[in-house]
Amino acid sequence: MTVSKTRKQLMAMYRALFKAYGPQHWWPGDTPFEVMVGAVLTQNTSWVNVEKAINNLRRERLLSLARLRDVTPRRLALLIRPSGYFNIKANRLAHLMAFLSSRYGRSLARMLRDDPGELRKGLLLVNGIGPETADSIILYAAGKPVFVVDAYTKRIFSRHGLVAERAGYDDVQHLFMGSLPGDAVLFNEYHALLVMVGKRHCKKSVPRCHGCPLEPFLA
Repeated sequence: MTVSKTRKQLMAMYRALFKAYGPQHWWPGDTPFEVMVGAVLTQNTSWVNVEKAINNLRRERLLSLARLRDVTPRRLALLIRPSGYFNIKANRLAHLMAFLSSRYGRSLARMLRDDPGELRKGLLLVNGIGPETADSIILYAAGKPVFVVDAYTKRIFSRHGLVAERAGYDDVQHLFMGSLPGDAVLFNEYHALLVMVGKRHCKKSVPRCHGCPLEPFLA
């Protein structure tokens, strides 16, 4: 399929999802810092559990670099316990705070202004930060145009024959970023809509294709 045809199909699918679900207002978070913390906490858990952990941090007024950097690992782990793997995630947050401090002089604003390619390279060097988490920070916290790929994205587009079933993260990301205009608003909304249709219809074991907004696009 040519780039032009791929773009046309991806945009048609986007419009179908948007018509069905409307704007998703994603990512939930009051500040870029909160979004960044949430991107780490959401690894291997549901957003419902992340919200509980975020609320704990908010209650203790720890949603800032200065406060979160200085909290003890044990206390941080207890506060984010609802998100699961809390000891591991506490360490990952500590590594991320150290990265922000050392590379950007403790300035979140400087980090968010950085070139997205350079920021991504740096984030991927942080222990526990993989491509999906790094790209979530770049797209949702920094507002830079990078497409976030998750399990829903791979599942939906492999079932529609646009990527191989075992396609890697970079392959799936290239499908979008090589075909669509580099628009952070579009990438934000598209990813959120894919999460919605993945939860409602494109389930892992038994997909519910009937009534799915993307049903007309099945081969």
